[in-house]
Amino acid sequence: MVSIMSLTVRDLAVRLAGRLRAVMPAGDRRDRLTADLETTFADVPSPLDEEGCRAVQACAQRHARHLELHYHPGRAPEPSDETGGWPPPDPPHVRAQAAGVTTVSRRAGAWILQLDGLEPLALAQPYLEAAFALAAGASRLVLDLRGNGGGDPATVALIAGRLLGDDAQHLSDVHYRDSVRQWWTTDLPPGTALTQPLAVLVSGHTYSSAEALAYHLQSHRRATVIGHPTRGAADHVTPVWLTPEVLGFLPQAEVRDTHTGGNWEGRGVVPEIACPVEESLEVALRHLSA
Repeated sequence: MVSIMSLTVRDLAVRLAGRLRAVMPAGDRRDRLTADLETTFADVPSPLDEEGCRAVQACAQRHARHLELHYHPGRAPEPSDETGGWPPPDPPHVRAQAAGVTTVSRRAGAWILQLDGLEPLALAQPYLEAAFALAAGASRLVLDLRGNGGGDPATVALIAGRLLGDDAQHLSDVHYRDSVRQWWTTDLPPGTALTQPLAVLVSGHTYSSAEALAYHLQSHRRATVIGHPTRGAADHVTPVWLTPEVLGFLPQAEVRDTHTGGNWEGRGVVPEIACPVEESLEVALRHLSA
């Protein structure tokens, strides 16, 4: 058995490839990813450090943008390291951040929601419902996801449902190794959904489930996406300790949008109106007023 002190960059690449074969849906992309890792680092016996960890991540992200490796030097392993799974949310912290609802404003008849996170639905819903209430009577809607790093797919479904209509909508199928999970919005009382013209602002910082929200609204032809292409991370990931010091976020499922049959992996959500990120709000307001 390889000791912690003697782990090499090659060892990390081999371990990562092995875990990907165990958790990632089978297919050409997984096969290309694992082969690339094993081939690229076959002759890299240098001791594992942060630089080596970044090199392995960069190689992996050529195939899976959401795959991340986080290096924690000197960390002692814990009994739960091999189980994976996300830690439970911290309700006081989530509430202190208003569940990512950073700003809600009305400007010249337009409702503008700056949403910087997609916290677990049970905690986020009260803040989102309050934000939606301020949209009543607005002539235009702007959803600002430029700084949104993602989060709970259930929260995505809630927001999409309030913007896509009162009837339930099938958003996506998420393909795991041995199962498929469908994501739907829920039926709403008649007249509940927001139907005003909508723009969604995105940037290179829009990530993961925030990209999903923008992509689904775009694929349903509900919104005009404005700004800069997003990062292109479409997989659902799970945390796994690959070594005592390296935590990996590994892809365990692929998203397929119901309307397009595809996703935004690698290329990002591409705006209909491209513009500098800092100008996108003004561009959106002018576009919606035209």
